[in-house]
Amino acid sequence: MSLQITLADGAVRNYDEVKTPLEIAADISKKLAKRAVIAKVDGRLTELTVPLEGEHCLEILTFDDEEGKNTFRHSSSHIMAQAVKRLFPEAKLGIGPAIRDGFYYDFDCEHTFTEEDFAAIEKEMAAIVKEDYAYHRSEMPRAEAIAFFAGRGETYKVELINDLPADAVISLYDNGDFTDLCAGPHLPSTGKVKAFKLMSLAGAYWRGSEKNKMLQRIYATSFAEQKDLDEYLFRLEEAKKRDHRKLGAELGLFMMADEGPGFPFFLPKGMDLRNELESFWRQEHKKAGYLEIKTPMILNQQLWLRSGHWDHYKENMYMTEIDGEPFAVKPMNCPGGMIVYKSQPHSYRELPLRVGEMGLVHRHELSGALHGLMRVRCFTQDDAHIFMMPEQIKDEIIGVIRLIDKFYSLFGFKYHVELSTKPEKAMGDDAIWDVATNALREAMNDIDMPFVVNEGDGAFYGPKLDFHLEDSLGRTWQCGTIQLDFQMPEKFELTYIGADNQPHRPVMIHRVIFGSIERFIGILTEHFAGAFPLWLAPVQVKVLTITDRQDAYAKAVFAKLQEAGLRAELDLRNEKIGFKIRAAQEERVPYMLILGDKEQESAQVAVRARGKGDLGAKPLDDLIRQLLEEIKSKI
Repeated sequence: MSLQITLADGAVRNYDEVKTPLEIAADISKKLAKRAVIAKVDGRLTELTVPLEGEHCLEILTFDDEEGKNTFRHSSSHIMAQAVKRLFPEAKLGIGPAIRDGFYYDFDCEHTFTEEDFAAIEKEMAAIVKEDYAYHRSEMPRAEAIAFFAGRGETYKVELINDLPADAVISLYDNGDFTDLCAGPHLPSTGKVKAFKLMSLAGAYWRGSEKNKMLQRIYATSFAEQKDLDEYLFRLEEAKKRDHRKLGAELGLFMMADEGPGFPFFLPKGMDLRNELESFWRQEHKKAGYLEIKTPMILNQQLWLRSGHWDHYKENMYMTEIDGEPFAVKPMNCPGGMIVYKSQPHSYRELPLRVGEMGLVHRHELSGALHGLMRVRCFTQDDAHIFMMPEQIKDEIIGVIRLIDKFYSLFGFKYHVELSTKPEKAMGDDAIWDVATNALREAMNDIDMPFVVNEGDGAFYGPKLDFHLEDSLGRTWQCGTIQLDFQMPEKFELTYIGADNQPHRPVMIHRVIFGSIERFIGILTEHFAGAFPLWLAPVQVKVLTITDRQDAYAKAVFAKLQEAGLRAELDLRNEKIGFKIRAAQEERVPYMLILGDKEQESAQVAVRARGKGDLGAKPLDDLIRQLLEEIKSKI
């Protein structure tokens, strides 16, 4: 009996006998076999212990692969459910899928779970891991499976089976004394899951319907190695400390009020930060050949019908009525940009025409989805629309990519790019979509920038490149986007006069870099833990006096800092200097100037820098020159 295996790298291995994917992994590398989680055989996920014969394509997946991670964590959910059933036999099982960063399982149990139960459940899970039970798959006829679970009182499993298609294969998985209804696949055994942690509790309606019973959901996570779990838990603790909602209040950046849920209020220090970001945006866009415009916040219904937003997006739009006619508050800036373009004739000599806007938009978000500055109901998009000839598409896309890279590199963000293709609900025919998608793909290939394809996640009017930046805790945020649009120019009948003196239809790029100013500020706040670089810091320098004898000198120093354009504050409180220094440190002020008798007599300032400590005494003029140079270089 022969077996031919083609591996992911194209290498071919031949065997004279049946082999499992795990045995083949061991033949390739003992290390790979140890790390293996699941196999992909001929494109289908398959357990590592399934015997193979004949000819197959094989890929060995580890925890580093997304599908491997999901398999590992779904297998972990079975271990948690098994532990709960051992401790609380009356508990009825719901479902237990893998989710982002972990897994959960839903239970119907008379006992009300609390976090005090976690230690006992984790102890039982550790015992199950130590027992190293194999995950064993079996199949049952529908009637037999219903009888099996009904006999165990597992009414939710019976309901799931009854809702399966008539021709569905009904599979069960055993590990030791535990059996669950599951499509699989799973790890070879429970012994692979050595690093796990129960995280939190929540209520969850069965199958997501409020008409059903509320079940108890236990969230947890698991990793292939303990060090990765430890690192994850550390990042979570850091994330709590860095939560932009907490820091936003402590640093006086922004606030929320019951009078406007989802509508942020920016405070003076938050406006300093915001104005710096917007000023930088304007400077760089002017250098890159963009013209800035401002379009109205409210426009009539006919415009939104024409743009397609009324049909595709009206459930997220705020409506109003003016002079008896329906209007909408804009959820996007692009239709206003179309009106600006169409307000005057254009020649091919003007193209590409790059038009930018810091446009305030409003979108209706459900109250449960609101989250600080990350998910709000009004936000400012740093939109730009580029109108161009078809032959200019690639160069313009590359130009936008390079501009985005310049911005993200300045803040120290790494990022990756996803190419999102035609969604199910979209305008335009496939041929146009193919042209647009290929243009984005070719631009990325031309500059050798790696990307992954995100099928079906494009905008309703065109494909897009999404830029996912990574912060200091390794979390990713989708911010920048480049959307190529052949539809909107058609809908608005945009034209330019070509070299042949005939009208032609321009192609259009929609793009943002920050994405949302509000959200980007939230991301920056957490990325820097509120310790913004000098050029962005709301308070750049704080002047601290040791006694009231230095008050007059401190006021003169403060005035000179302000005159130089530095954002400074003066602390003349009758407090000990240590207290004042700690307060400035808590405010994440980049530089403190300590003034005592010695500094006053020598007409100098004692300098303390955030993260560096005491830098000694310096002449004020020298320090100001140094700070202005640091601000200019944006280091």
